[in-house]
Amino acid sequence: MRRDVFQAIADPTRREIINMTSRQSLNLNAVAEKFHISRPAISKHIKILAECGLIVIKQTGRERYCKANLQSLHEVSQWVEQYKTFWTKKLDALENFLEKDKPVKKKPVQKKKAAKAAKKIKRK
Repeated sequence: MRRDVFQAIADPTRREIINMTSRQSLNLNAVAEKFHISRPAISKHIKILAECGLIVIKQTGRERYCKANLQSLHEVSQWVEQYKTFWTKKLDALENFLEKDKPVKKKPVQKKKAAKAAKKIKRK
């Protein structure tokens, strides 16, 4: 089953694996030690990430090392960018509308001045 990048990054465990392996190459045991789930579950997550091209697995002797391939996130970046542009324009237009439609603020009457004015009225 071919998976896509969006499906891979939907899971928080897989996002954390990408984050960890983006800094340094880690073997499967080192990745598994960071989580409170079973080693087979981590292997399944890594398999999904490898199928999507987000992780590259390199065999060195008996060890398998994982390294993030962040180039595969380009598809996600492009998708997000189109919505970022859309919402930036919409929010800028809303800001401009609100600035034009902003009512003129009246200066608040200070309490002391209001109290003095009330006393003068009562004296008369």
